[in-house]
Amino acid sequence: MTEASEAAADPVCSVDPLREAADTMRAVRERCVWSQRITHDDLVPYLVEESAELIDAVESGTRSDLREELGDLLWQVLFHAAVAAEDPEDPFTIDDVASGLVEKMVRRHPHVFADAVATTPEEVLVHWNAAKAAEKRLRRSVLDGVSPHMPSLALAQKMLGRAAPLGVTRSGGAAPTPESEAELGEALIGLTALARERGWDADRALRGAIRTLEADVRAAERS
Repeated sequence: MTEASEAAADPVCSVDPLREAADTMRAVRERCVWSQRITHDDLVPYLVEESAELIDAVESGTRSDLREELGDLLWQVLFHAAVAAEDPEDPFTIDDVASGLVEKMVRRHPHVFADAVATTPEEVLVHWNAAKAAEKRLRRSVLDGVSPHMPSLALAQKMLGRAAPLGVTRSGGAAPTPESEAELGEALIGLTALARERGWDADRALRGAIRTLEADVRAAERS
């Protein structure tokens, strides 16, 4: 018997872990009295928390941390899909979510799944943005789809990118000395514009500086 046929004959080897995770979520939803009452709105704080913990794992965690936090975030997706499957007016399942994702990714990668050509990252973005624009053709503003719930610095950087093609810009030069809270806001926008011009992530830069500050505080406490 070949290795492939042995794997096919072994029921353990033939288990699809993603399907097993979805089935586990469905069982939890059906049998856990806490999970049964949870709504999409109830899950939002957990989604925010798990996303933040995944970012921590990416930026300063171990490979084990990363694997675990990816799983925790996947659980949130499965949970939302399980709640959505019970909607009386417009139900959908995790399979519907996955099918929609596949269709979107195939459509946005014509250089992979069709005959378009992209030999540089810049050309890939041209195809991606063209496909995205076609999907969102009913949007009235370049700011449509930008979530106000993003962290403030990340939101500023995103909005600067959307505003640039319209000629709406902010100076990325040296920030003035703020004399008021409003001026401080403009100075922060200016620094964010500088980060965007140089290809930096302003929100990530601030998190890195915060981690350095945290390390300094803890070192002071130990001394």
